[in-house]
Amino acid sequence: MLNLVGRYILRTSTVAFVAALVVLTAVIWLTQALREFDLLTMQGQSILIFLTVTGLAIPSLVMFIAPIALFIAILYVLNRLNADSELIVMSAAGLSPARLMRPFAVLTMVTTLMVGFMSLYAVPAGFHELRDLVTKVRADFITRIVREGTFTTLDQGFVFHYRERGANGALLGIFIQDRRDPTHIATYLAESGTTQQSGDESYLVLQKGSLQREDPKTTSAAIVVFDSYKIDLTQFGGNNGAVPYKPRERSTLDLLTLNTKDPYVASQLGRFRSELHDRFVNPLYALTFGMIALAALAQPRTTRQGRSGAILAAIVIVLLVRVAGFGAASLVVKSAGAVALDYAVPLLGLVGAAWWMFGPTLLRPARRRRLATAVHR
Repeated sequence: MLNLVGRYILRTSTVAFVAALVVLTAVIWLTQALREFDLLTMQGQSILIFLTVTGLAIPSLVMFIAPIALFIAILYVLNRLNADSELIVMSAAGLSPARLMRPFAVLTMVTTLMVGFMSLYAVPAGFHELRDLVTKVRADFITRIVREGTFTTLDQGFVFHYRERGANGALLGIFIQDRRDPTHIATYLAESGTTQQSGDESYLVLQKGSLQREDPKTTSAAIVVFDSYKIDLTQFGGNNGAVPYKPRERSTLDLLTLNTKDPYVASQLGRFRSELHDRFVNPLYALTFGMIALAALAQPRTTRQGRSGAILAAIVIVLLVRVAGFGAASLVVKSAGAVALDYAVPLLGLVGAAWWMFGPTLLRPARRRRLATAVHR
């Protein structure tokens, strides 16, 4: 249980943490959202689709920013307490470093659990949903943006045209030419076409038309007349819609139960390994950054003693730890032997900060015993 002082510190640090998290997340989200603005300007999607696509990236931003926001909040609160001489008063009143650390430990544990939830569940679920939504958006592009009476290039070598829009949204007088594969050129002509949704797949169903297949090596062409022909629109989402889910788009359970015989998994095994371990490593950075901030400023000092050097040192250490973490994650992609290093980076930072904070206190009794022994001799 926290006493009155502990609740005061916890309330102040929580407000600072939330403020830092919201501001940093909003700034980075805005820069990311501007990159997706073509959903509105170029692909004619609604503001709801735009906000959904950009909003699904928020969990990944929160996961990365939360440890940094925690670090900023603890530094801010401790510096403020010291500047107002509150730390000195608390220390003079008998408040031990362990008691002082208790409210910050509560906030750090809550942040760690939040980052763990984001890393293990929310972020991969968000990327999975984002992948499906973007595929649907790009598939929907054909019926929303292509103007009647114009020849529109949807992809390099892929041209789409329709004469006019009929009743119930049907497209009339359809012409499609697919030259993306120079060895297999296909041309579609149809009187009309409508879009259909089957589960997660989108289709364009052509009515009463023909399909002409050309082979550049010969002068002949094969023509197939059809009453109804279905085209998978997900091919407009890129790579014919056949790209499997990337490591970050798969659930943690999927990563734990990978089928290594799958050709895609086998070719990207290092990335799958790195993604899996990163999800368990990410929460450790909240613990480490919180401890580094405490180690830097938890000791009370007079107003004449500068704290800018300690703050700068803490910032540099946090940057070094995070950069080392990125480097370790890259090594995991190349070698399974680097997995231990991936965990060691935040843990070494955590142990080092804890030793800096509590080491002198732990060594003091041992020094006293050695001194007493020397005097006795």
